Amino acid sequence: MADRRLGFGRLEVEPGRSSESGEPVVASDSRDLDDRSVARLLPAREARGHKGTFGKLLVIAGSLDYAGAALLVCRGAGRAGAGLVTLAVPESLQPLFAAKVVEATTMALPEDDVEEVDPEPALARILDHEHDAIVLGPGLRPGLATTELVRELIVAGEEESPAPIVLDAEALRSMATLDDWWSGASRPAVLTPHPGEFARLRAGAGADAAADGDLVGDDAARLVAAQNAASAWGQVVVLKGARTVIAAPDGGVAVAPFENPALATGGTGDVLAGVIGALLAQGLGPFDAARLGVYLHGMAGEAVRERLGDAGLLASDLPDAIPAARKRLVAVADRFRSGKRLGFAVREPAGAGD
Repeated sequence: MADRRLGFGRLEVEPGRSSESGEPVVASDSRDLDDRSVARLLPAREARGHKGTFGKLLVIAGSLDYAGAALLVCRGAGRAGAGLVTLAVPESLQPLFAAKVVEATTMALPEDDVEEVDPEPALARILDHEHDAIVLGPGLRPGLATTELVRELIVAGEEESPAPIVLDAEALRSMATLDDWWSGASRPAVLTPHPGEFARLRAGAGADAAADGDLVGDDAARLVAAQNAASAWGQVVVLKGARTVIAAPDGGVAVAPFENPALATGGTGDVLAGVIGALLAQGLGPFDAARLGVYLHGMAGEAVRERLGDAGLLASDLPDAIPAARKRLVAVADRFRSGKRLGFAVREPAGAGD
């Protein structure tokens, strides 16, 4: 029978274990997320609120080859409660994307070649646009121009209160090529790498990525590696996969309980980036937005899996399941506030106890 305790759990690691880079290994207690702990993170929805009240998210994503990535980010963000979503794309692609997004608006970014943004004027247009949070990376065209735009955005320049940012996909691949990127990164960020992207980031930062161990199947190794990276980079790290790890720079760490092979399909990470971005735009801090976003995404995946099985889920199935997941958490939060503690269900990884 599986151990069904999901409150505070300790993941043991070998005493004194350290990476080749000499980074300290953080081996603290981790909180396994459950409905009750995550429900407390839900942002308030004021009865008299309007679309401006619930956050303005700017999504910088998409290319001709990966148009779907940008659309999935926008849809995930809208379903997670963002009031306004704007999709920024190279100006030659704006007509294409404007015809595809319905609820989001679009913004053209200046180009220095077809499909390739001109970093300096593009940055000026981005900073001139009113937004509460940014998602950067899904589906962007690789290249030096993209890398330069990523560098400029994470540095945040002379912005007094830089909006928080979700860094995913091509943004992460660009960062892996930038020396010491974290030393000047003044913008609060949530990095959302899968194990391959995480290994590239670690190698680019001078760490021996192989010393991190098995980042797919070893939960203890995943936790330690994510904590070390978050501490070294000073940003929240979401190491995706079964039992996703969310690590904060101060050593805080949480583990999602979901193990769902149905989510192993292209585009599900783009939806997650949109969900976390929407929560940042609604005012949550990076660690809270990452924990709640991962959990809502996991709940949505479980709901689709229950309906369809463990194969055949499409990333476009996920966004529509997110409001129902949030509604469930609202009910949990309401019961907790009213003192009615009966009915709290512990969420287990699929297949536990079989």
